[in-house]
Amino acid sequence: MSEEATAVEATEEKAPVEVPAQFKELVENIEKMSVIDLAELVKVLEDKFGVSAAAPAMMMAAPGAGGGDAAEEEQSSFDVEITETGDSKISVIKAVREITGQGLKEAKAIVDAVPAVVKEGASKEEAEELKGKLEEAGAVITLK
Repeated sequence: MSEEATAVEATEEKAPVEVPAQFKELVENIEKMSVIDLAELVKVLEDKFGVSAAAPAMMMAAPGAGGGDAAEEEQSSFDVEITETGDSKISVIKAVREITGQGLKEAKAIVDAVPAVVKEGASKEEAEELKGKLEEAGAVITLK
């Protein structure tokens, strides 16, 4: 079966679309084009206007992803942030040094800059482990 025959069958199965008069000639010209020419036309339009033909499909799929709870369950990367140092600032600094592998000065700078991210892009398991260590040292932690 030729490409044109396949395209005609595909359009025949769908309900008829009413084309506005201003686009009638353009649509008629597009209907006469081969699939290869249509693919090239799409690429030219994407390049010319800086858009992607796939963007509307992705935008429509995003709202159906679910509520905030589903997004949190699917999250695979977490940032470990100290929101409060608590009473034992020295213990927190030691824990930050252990986690980051940085020197005393750098770890103290992180703790002094609270709220501050200690680790970015940690896995869920690693984030929970770091949270436990920092909370044990007396800090209040938020996973983002």
